[in-house]
Amino acid sequence: MQIDRELDLKGEVCPFTFVKSKLIMEQMEKGQILRVILDYKPSVENVPKSMEMEGQKVLAVNQIGDNLWEVIVRKEK
Repeated sequence: MQIDRELDLKGEVCPFTFVKSKLIMEQMEKGQILRVILDYKPSVENVPKSMEMEGQKVLAVNQIGDNLWEVIVRKEK
């Protein structure tokens, strides 16, 4: 899978994690893939849910370390 943009949000909390992810997504082309790095557990649930509510496709949510996750989202619209 080709990642087109990566957003490191370590140290950020809700709702800023979603707001910043959404702003990056708005700059991307349809079909491009964004990888968001999170270290705040509530964001791991909220960012994917909010992205899907916005019409984007969440491809994966993976734990990649101790208290570290990646959320991979494809821009659909």
